[in-house]
Amino acid sequence: MTLLVFLFLLAVLPAGSARGRHLPKAASDPVFGPRQVHGVLGGSATIKCFYPPTPMNRHDRKYWCKQRGSGCITAVATGYVAADYRGRISLTDHPEEENFQIHISQLRLEDNGTFQCGLGVNGRGLSHRVTLSVAAAPPVPEAAELFYLKLRSTWTVSCSFGQDTAAMRRYLCKKERDGCRNIIDSHQKIDPDFQGRVLLTFEEPPGSFSVTVTQMDWEDTGLYYCGAGEYGKEGKSKELDVFIYEDKNFPQLKTMVTGKTGSSATFECLYDPLKESSTRIWCRWKGKGCDKIIDNTGYVKYKYEGRVAMFENPKNKTVTIILNQLQATDEGFYWCMSSELKEQQSSTELKVVEGKCQPALMGEKKVEAPVGSRVNLTCSYPCQYYSYEKYWCRWNYTGCTMLPALGQGLPGPGATCNTSTRTVVLSFDPLAQEDEGWYWCGVKRNSIFGETMAVELRVSPGSDAKHSPELLDVDSSRESGAVPPGGAYSDSEVRKGAGPESSDESHGSNTLALVLGPLAGLILIVVTAFAIVKYRQLKRSDLVSVGSYRTDISMSDFESVRDFSASNSVKESQKTPVGGD
Repeated sequence: MTLLVFLFLLAVLPAGSARGRHLPKAASDPVFGPRQVHGVLGGSATIKCFYPPTPMNRHDRKYWCKQRGSGCITAVATGYVAADYRGRISLTDHPEEENFQIHISQLRLEDNGTFQCGLGVNGRGLSHRVTLSVAAAPPVPEAAELFYLKLRSTWTVSCSFGQDTAAMRRYLCKKERDGCRNIIDSHQKIDPDFQGRVLLTFEEPPGSFSVTVTQMDWEDTGLYYCGAGEYGKEGKSKELDVFIYEDKNFPQLKTMVTGKTGSSATFECLYDPLKESSTRIWCRWKGKGCDKIIDNTGYVKYKYEGRVAMFENPKNKTVTIILNQLQATDEGFYWCMSSELKEQQSSTELKVVEGKCQPALMGEKKVEAPVGSRVNLTCSYPCQYYSYEKYWCRWNYTGCTMLPALGQGLPGPGATCNTSTRTVVLSFDPLAQEDEGWYWCGVKRNSIFGETMAVELRVSPGSDAKHSPELLDVDSSRESGAVPPGGAYSDSEVRKGAGPESSDESHGSNTLALVLGPLAGLILIVVTAFAIVKYRQLKRSDLVSVGSYRTDISMSDFESVRDFSASNSVKESQKTPVGGD
């Protein structure tokens, strides 16, 4: 009995009551067209009906029929025209534009009524109901502008009401039972549900403007009005009819990205440029506009130098943007924009998490060393990134130039990974003045960029460089010839007290020799033992040199994994401690 009651309720309740909020009419009836069409006696009318661009829909029968009782009498269909309409009606399919159009001329009063445009068989296939009203004389109401949009896509509408409205308030509102809810206006009032995904832009000539809304969702289906002045009171407005449908092939981008303080965040933008000169822009949403951060022509906003980079992916028509050194103030909405098609714009919200967890990639963020010294930039990564491709790149205004690395993407080591940390090292030997700049360490898998870490390298002209207080003590490690991570040493430095001894200083030398002799022998034994240990440890690291750059991936915990490869332009060598000869 309970089941029968449930089935009865499903049959009699309105569709909106039986379905959830995210399953509107668009999910089951994706054919869309005007709600009402107006014409004048003896004139003409054109009806445009949209349908999802599936292979079946493109080749299926299209029709226009007039409802009579429980049936629908065909007026025109693919390959058919009713006798009463011959010579004055046509149906044209535009599959590349995802719609078909019905054009009716020599309108008659008997053409008034309710019609359906659809696919398949009358009353059984997908259809949309349209009311056609034929007036004896003008004027007739202006028809609403139709927009047939994919789920998660971007909607852009342009409105112009003449120069006399240039000083008036411009707005976009959504029609509801109790009025028209303001979405955005020129006074910077924005509906909370549209925060971060709507922009109003003034255009030429004066009195013209456009509104762009990203991440269109099911709830965005409905009637809108763009206008100048106050809706329903003064000014001018235009009706906009928006319909959302789902295209399984349309890529679904992330609407939110989360990153840790001090770490990085990766954003993806869809671009299908019509011209090679198309400009791709990434900006931060500000409500009244979008503040440009970077574009593909080489522009980078000054306070983002070294922090942001854009990577082109022409094969899948996307652009990846990476923002590192995240701060709490970076939270907000970021937009991908194009100089060609506003429909290619998209938005993503960035959340920055401040917690106890450290970024996964760790190393010195600032390193300063003199010209001619040897410098190691280190980047430690946890076991979770062991199977990822690791890389170093040099940041510039148009991207980040990859530097060669060896031993990337090796198979996971197993249980021992839980207690070990791997390190990728970029070495400069010798350091040149032109090496100064920003360097990024990062990971990626299947060409998808992951976390990054930025290091600023400064080059001083002489040997009296000011090192970061966080760097390891350079002098304490020089005895063994090893270079500490993030540290440097100079061959031009001289040891203090190396000058000739005076006669006074040589007086009593025998006594000093008796005292210092055994001590010097003990020091020599300790230094020799330390050098041997360092030699064995460093011998386990594989090193590649290209020009003045060298990348070193430490594999000290995996002596059994030794199968590395490099390109013909890369020379493989073994790293030897200074003084090992």
